[in-house]
Order: sequence, then structure tokens, then C-alpha cells
Amino acid sequence: MPPIKNDFTEQQLAELVPSIRRYAYSLTGSMPDADDLLQTTLERLMTKSIPEGAVLAAWAFRICRNSWIDEHRGRQVRENAVHEPSLQAAQSVDGEQDIHSQMTLDKVHQAMAHLKDDQRAVVGLVAVEGLSYKEVAAVLEVPVGTVMSRLARARAALSALLAGAY
Repeated sequence: MPPIKNDFTEQQLAELVPSIRRYAYSLTGSMPDADDLLQTTLERLMTKSIPEGAVLAAWAFRICRNSWIDEHRGRQVRENAVHEPSLQAAQSVDGEQDIHSQMTLDKVHQAMAHLKDDQRAVVGLVAVEGLSYKEVAAVLEVPVGTVMSRLARARAALSALLAGAY
């Protein structure tokens, strides 16, 4: 089989890995599952040609999302997600602050696990990756209005969940 010609370099792909990994984590709620999803996404990026005119980052997020849907269709949203330490490399010296931060992260993580899949995907792209609504709409292949609606519902649900409703 001849090698696939892609319009991106290994360096460009390597620079996207942390973003794809964070997005995968926001979808799966588990670092081991996120790493598996990251690997699947990278394999597909390297073995399939990118559509003409597609932006590599948007294409990578779309492949990640579609891979996640393929792998996790039929599973229920996890009630008790696996808690992992923060993805930040630097560790604070303030133990009390670390405990408070971890507790807050755990609460947000648990609340995210209760969101519907489509809402979690939008929150992950907007809040975690910082994409614009237009970029999210392109990645998810939905209208901008749908992104805004899903995000509004997700924010309301997160607010209620974090207030103790779950």
C-alpha cells in the first residue's frame, strides 16, 4: 500500500497532541480512555488524507469526536468517573490550595459526566480548547445556533449540578 500524502508536517501534528488529548479527556472523563482515543485519532490522521481546504486542528477534533462516538455508542454516561490528577505539570507548594483545587476539579468532573454527550462535546471545545462558536460548529458539523443552544443547556445543567442537585 503506498503511503498517504498529508498536507501537514509531523511538527504540526505534534503541536496538536496536547489539545487533542485535553479534548479527548473532556469527552471520556478518564485519562486511560482519553489516551486510547488520542491514539486512535492520531492513527486515523496519519493513515487518511485530510480533505482539501480543511484546517488540521478542526479536522483532528472532528476525527477525535467521531472516534469517541464510534467507540462509546451504546454506553451509558459514567456515574462515577475516574479521577485523575490535574493535567498541569507544575505542583503548588500550598497543600490546602491543592486539596481545594482537586475537590473543585472533582466536582466539575462529576458534573461533566452527567451532561449529555452532545453538551459535553460543546463544553469541551469551547471551555477547554477555547474554540469560537463558529469553529465548534465546523468541527461538530452543526449550525452555530445549535452550538449556542447546547452550550446554554450545558451551562445551566452544570450550574445546577455544581449547586448540589446531583
